[in-house]
Amino acid sequence: MSNSFPLLCFWSLCCCFAAGSPTPFGPEGLLEDELHKPKAIQTEVKPSVRFNFRTSKDPEHEGCYLSLGHSQPLEDCGFNMTAKTFFIIHGWTEKDDFSLGNVHLIGYSLGAHVAGYAGNFVKGTVGRITGLDPAGPMFEGADIHKRLSPDDADFVDVLHTYTRSFGLSIGIQMPVGHIDIYPNGGDFQPGCGLNDVLGSIAYGTITEVVKCEHERAVHLFVDSLVNQDKPSFAFQCTDSNRFKKGICLSCRKNRCNSIGYNAKKMRNKRNSKMYLKTRAGMPFKVYHYQMKIHVFSYKNMGEIEPTFYVTLYGTNADSQTLPLEIVERIEQNATNTFLVYTEEDLGDLLKIQLTWEGASQSWYNLWKELRSYLSQPRNPGRELSIRRIRVKSGETQRKLTFCAEDPENTSISPGRELWFRKCRDGWRMKNETSPTVELP
Repeated sequence: MSNSFPLLCFWSLCCCFAAGSPTPFGPEGLLEDELHKPKAIQTEVKPSVRFNFRTSKDPEHEGCYLSLGHSQPLEDCGFNMTAKTFFIIHGWTEKDDFSLGNVHLIGYSLGAHVAGYAGNFVKGTVGRITGLDPAGPMFEGADIHKRLSPDDADFVDVLHTYTRSFGLSIGIQMPVGHIDIYPNGGDFQPGCGLNDVLGSIAYGTITEVVKCEHERAVHLFVDSLVNQDKPSFAFQCTDSNRFKKGICLSCRKNRCNSIGYNAKKMRNKRNSKMYLKTRAGMPFKVYHYQMKIHVFSYKNMGEIEPTFYVTLYGTNADSQTLPLEIVERIEQNATNTFLVYTEEDLGDLLKIQLTWEGASQSWYNLWKELRSYLSQPRNPGRELSIRRIRVKSGETQRKLTFCAEDPENTSISPGRELWFRKCRDGWRMKNETSPTVELP
């Protein structure tokens, strides 16, 4: 190939709950997508490539030939948009001037394992295979020769979006590639949450929810193509809980990577599991922040369950009020780490507002207050001290420290708030002269 563009082959045979909407025809009878293809891409198409279109009504008929880039309308071939369409990929002739390293197979659901079989049986090594939520039933725990595996291509990257839901796993949960990426933990996806599930059960459309989460892997890959100015990054972590704690936002030693088409090739001896948060729709990119908060307690209050919220203020925008998810519990007189993310690029952070939700703000918090009071009747008053917050951006790897606006007032209790402004201390000064570098 004269240019270094890889050959993309999509495999979607027998996809679980596969769905799509008919693509409208343009004024010349071409598919609408074909009309809007960039001219540079159209010039790469060889006119010798043709599709032989046949219908089930007359399978013995010679068929109708469709040539890429020509204006021959599909209607002339009797194409029925409401019927199932099967693409039979017969392969290619063996020629010395074609490199398998330029082949990129992309498989969705069962198609991911089909792509793995193709990579395993071909003579040579395929350059890359991308598995989009590979099918789980009958493949979970299977031998590497019976499913997609790192041996099937020089680089195998996998997106897992429906690995577990109500005990049912449509997608495979185990890692099967060189890098396995689990957006939002690989289970419940934004926009496909519990409310959608319950509503769909009531109306008998649970399959729509299954499709929403299972097909999210496809949409994430498409997003990496159409929104290349807003790439999503995943971060290596041992498990989802550690990622939720905000511990795993490092990019040292290939610990972070782009997802989708622009993922960097990694040939680690061991599999890398990676995690990220996303929005509910395109563009899916969010901005991850690690927050380290040292919590002081001057009283022995026992185990506490505070509900903290933060608001981030930046040079470009301000965030919404964001909850600090407490995965296990708040450790007193220790540093606690949290993960927060925003849907907007806030720019350089300037200040942070930290709020401890009061009992009157939610019924759930009222129950927590009552339970805490009953367990610690001798110490009904609860007060913590927080002097500074350290923040690390996952996308830029920049570290900042924010000090309490009033050094004499660092105490916080239910229903109160503290303000923190960017300040200088050891952590900040080490990075003062380091430029902000976007990930590749």
